[in-house]
Amino acid sequence: MPNSNYDRLYNTLLGKETKDRAERVIIWLSILSFIIHLFVIALVDFGFIQLSYESELLTNPISAIYTPFSFILLFEVYLLVYHIPQSTSDYIAKQYEIITLIMIRRIFKDLANLDLSVNWFDIKYDLQFTYDILSTILLFVSIYIFHKLNARKAQVKSVNELPEKVQTFIRRKKVMASFLVPVIIIMALYSFINWFTGWIAWMQSNSSEGASFIDINNIFYDKFFTLLILTDVLLLLFSFFNTSSFHVFIRNSGFIISTILIRLSFGTDGLINNILIIVAVLFGVLILWITQKYNTLNDRTLKV
Repeated sequence: MPNSNYDRLYNTLLGKETKDRAERVIIWLSILSFIIHLFVIALVDFGFIQLSYESELLTNPISAIYTPFSFILLFEVYLLVYHIPQSTSDYIAKQYEIITLIMIRRIFKDLANLDLSVNWFDIKYDLQFTYDILSTILLFVSIYIFHKLNARKAQVKSVNELPEKVQTFIRRKKVMASFLVPVIIIMALYSFINWFTGWIAWMQSNSSEGASFIDINNIFYDKFFTLLILTDVLLLLFSFFNTSSFHVFIRNSGFIISTILIRLSFGTDGLINNILIIVAVLFGVLILWITQKYNTLNDRTLKV
């Protein structure tokens, strides 16, 4: 397929107009879903809908924030793919932003389970809420540092002004990003349908056992971060066509380790979950900081 066809596919799926259109759609879906969720909670509260169990998402109006946040997260996933051809560091930063938003979404869901009492640190949900609040602040600071380190001081050149190797590398990343879009859509639909059919089957069983048959926070995103690990590896391999610098190889390898740690967090809960996420982001920040030091060292060597 000629490069023009690749560019046409990329612009259709990930062009600026498509991004702006997707943003408007997500905003309206977020507003609509929030209103519908509140309406369902009202129906449950007034007894028009009878539940065989007490749902943490259908008993407290605050938990309705969970639904629009889910749509916002999906748009962040789209932005992550959008940033793949732009910059590897920006793409990694989006990963950190997504896992932070997942944690914030979890906070909204768990607000319905809070038990305000003197035994705060003895109650599971209250303790997890504390972990999540403190972790979110630490992650927010870490992402700020990551963006600060990643800020480009040099004037940004157009793609046509870049060396041929870099242009080829960007084209490869555009192709990768273009094929990721349909894969992610299929994964998201499959994950939702699989969860929804399982939830319906459980509802029909009228059993309170197995109410947590699947953590709703992990739907799609555990598989999504597995896909990101494979994407990171491909970016690492493609980068060898562009440069063989040791510090670039270590940086990209470090980002893969960071993504793996985030993926591992989906298989854990409690404090371990928070620790894995924080360590993953801090590791990425440290890797980027060391890379910047290497770049400074190389600049000084060239001047000498």
